[in-house]
Amino acid sequence: MAVGTIPFPTMPALEGVRLGTTMAGIKQAGRRDLVVIELPESATVAGVFTRNAFCAAPVQVAKAHLAECRAQQQAPRYWLINTGNANAGTGAQGLEDARESCRTLAREAGVPACAVLPFSTGVIGEPLPTQALLAGIAPAFAARDSQSAAWEQAAAGILTTDTRSKGASVEVPVGDRRITINGFAKGSGMIRPDMATMLGFVVTDAAVEPALLERLLRDAVNHSFNCITVDSDTSTNDACLLAATGRGAQVSSEADIRALADGLEQVLVALAQAVIRDGEGATKFVTLEVTHATTRQEALDVAFTVAHSPLVKTALYASDANWGRILAAVGRAPVADFDVDRVVIDLGEVRLVESGGRAPGYTEAAGSAVMAREEITIRIDLGRGDDSARVWTSDLSHDYVSINADYRS
Repeated sequence: MAVGTIPFPTMPALEGVRLGTTMAGIKQAGRRDLVVIELPESATVAGVFTRNAFCAAPVQVAKAHLAECRAQQQAPRYWLINTGNANAGTGAQGLEDARESCRTLAREAGVPACAVLPFSTGVIGEPLPTQALLAGIAPAFAARDSQSAAWEQAAAGILTTDTRSKGASVEVPVGDRRITINGFAKGSGMIRPDMATMLGFVVTDAAVEPALLERLLRDAVNHSFNCITVDSDTSTNDACLLAATGRGAQVSSEADIRALADGLEQVLVALAQAVIRDGEGATKFVTLEVTHATTRQEALDVAFTVAHSPLVKTALYASDANWGRILAAVGRAPVADFDVDRVVIDLGEVRLVESGGRAPGYTEAAGSAVMAREEITIRIDLGRGDDSARVWTSDLSHDYVSINADYRS
């Protein structure tokens, strides 16, 4: 179940970038589950990772390898991704398994082990089936290709409970040239990223200095993946990687930086929204807009309090215009000196709340008509400042419970 129909886009080839996918049988036979992404030696790489204290073994190894490459002024050359097993909560053996997967791909490619960054997604707490994973590395490496089909196969090869692949691509003018930004992501449940998304991989052909690339990624993530929630759970495996191959236009002037930043945010927002549209059991795509807050963080606190409310989410699923649930969630947000008389809440084009209570013109029929839509916007005006924020979420359905009750079977 997912909201709307979004086909996987055509991905232009990027010089020096190749993707290979195979069916390794990590969790089940007959599905793509192992992906190798090759980057050129000229690439620069930035990453953001989960803040979960039980950080998965591949995330720990990826962070260490990325730091080692930077210290040696080398580029990570390969990203290795498996689905079917998270390799999280697996202790010392999990770390060794992640390192061995890097060593195996490094031997295949003729690069140092630190040039490989590993990523995993799937069931937490189970040993990584290393025999199947390691056996799949050579076929995935041999399957590398640069064409659009390879991007789509890679996007399919990292899915877990997702119902569809998620990709985005834009071209951005930089001076008298154009640069391309391709990206794909996975995520459907256990979504409240807190630094990244479940897994996201973005590549541009621009030439960008490492420090600038890191800043651009963090800024874009903070306005995209860090603004989504399905169920308020932060995964042990969240990671979002951005590579700039250096084979295209140099990004250095303020105008060029703004153009790249805008294009990158466009790609990441599209991917983040695709995750919400494919949220586990989702039947609604919900935008929460909070305006006139004293700080952006205050606006986010209010938006996420509403987005995480099980009562609001179940009302959305039922198309029940129980606006009191929204009002109550706003009122319990961590906001100091809240003046409820200044708060205005709109459901789509329908005014729900003003002057501390139900808006005089509100009717149940009008509210119900908005709640019946697949795509809903809730606007909350706090009337206390100049900052704002936007968050995207889904409803909470019977299918969400069923999917997660049956996840390991």
